[in-house]
Amino acid sequence: MRLLIALTLLALPARAELPPPVTDEMYLPIDPQEAALGRLLFWDPILSGNRNISCGTCHHPRFGTSDGLSLGLGEGGIGVGPERRADPANLPEQRIPRNAAALFNLGAREFQVLFHDGRVESDSSRPSSLRTPMEDEMVAGFDGVLSAQTMFPVLSPDEMAGHYGENDVSIAVRSGRITGDGGAWDLIARRVAAIPEYADRFRETYPHVAAGSPIAFTDISNAIATFVADEWRSDGSPFDAHLRGEAPLDGPAAEGMALFYGPAGCASCHSGPFLTDHAFHATGEPQLGPGKAERFESHHRDVGRMRVTGRDEDAYRFRTPSLRNVAVTAPYGHAGAFAMLEGFLHHHLDPSLPYDPEAVLPPLPGATDYLPLEDLRELEAMLAAAEQPAARLSEREIEALLAFLEALTDPAATDASGIPDTVPSGLPVDR
Repeated sequence: MRLLIALTLLALPARAELPPPVTDEMYLPIDPQEAALGRLLFWDPILSGNRNISCGTCHHPRFGTSDGLSLGLGEGGIGVGPERRADPANLPEQRIPRNAAALFNLGAREFQVLFHDGRVESDSSRPSSLRTPMEDEMVAGFDGVLSAQTMFPVLSPDEMAGHYGENDVSIAVRSGRITGDGGAWDLIARRVAAIPEYADRFRETYPHVAAGSPIAFTDISNAIATFVADEWRSDGSPFDAHLRGEAPLDGPAAEGMALFYGPAGCASCHSGPFLTDHAFHATGEPQLGPGKAERFESHHRDVGRMRVTGRDEDAYRFRTPSLRNVAVTAPYGHAGAFAMLEGFLHHHLDPSLPYDPEAVLPPLPGATDYLPLEDLRELEAMLAAAEQPAARLSEREIEALLAFLEALTDPAATDASGIPDTVPSGLPVDR
């Protein structure tokens, strides 16, 4: 087998199918002062309705900038990572419907589509240069897609806003008041502006605030986006060393790379320097949890990209994730159905295989997490939509692919040293 894999590697054109090494030019420029401000805001629970959840709660470096859960617990949850649990005194209404995505390399210029369904994307034909579920006048002022994506968690009752009637932000969201005086974004911005250290930092960072403009939610978002872009640039893996000619991969990792860029066909979707084509594909991943449904809807489906475009052909398609640091970002899949990368890989190669539940789901009274698996009509539709033909690989080949995926891990991927000890609000920091 080793000889066969070696011959496969030799048969590949020299570096022809490998991406170019990552360079500084692939990233947007960073303002260090803006990033420092964004760091505090990212970790400050002041942005949540009940002042108990920060961005870092569900995007924590100790868990690969995710939360280590299949489907997270936002409002009504206590703790971080796989130990997060439901607060018996304030139970979550439901789990967050999709797995928390990792934040690596989102400052790279090519990341112009975000979220599993791509509901935030760059669009130069629109006045705002963004396409989102919001109207153009609502997204004016966001610097780009990375900044604009922050508008959604703070408005979600299950993620950060809080449930109906719990606080001023959740009441505004419930009433449909998002922008303008007294809207949800305005209430959050006023909270921040009322803290002297934040007021000083915003004046020092943004000339328009120094000139007298009030701090806006878009200013907060832009600062957070700059921090994320700066903090989680990740191009120090063994694979990067291979691409730069510094330390070539060998052994099982090299065998896995030959498969990945050769007969296994992984690179047809996981292409380019960040191992994603940024497109949408139906792969037949199991659906768990509440599904992507409005409160008035009773189903547990998640039709992915179709929910954004309304096109039947987009049913069950989800954005191709970047595979950088994939080995430390478990669980896997849009609903986090797989706790282990090996289990996901087996199912990804053949979605028709029976699913043996291995999700990481803290107990939640009343949750019907596996109910979607009982809907035979829905399961058939998901499998029928799957684009890739079933593939068969030996256990040795699976092990080689896993070794290559491990080689995509930057040693700094789970470094939590950047978490501040305190934040200007004085609220607790999730460390």
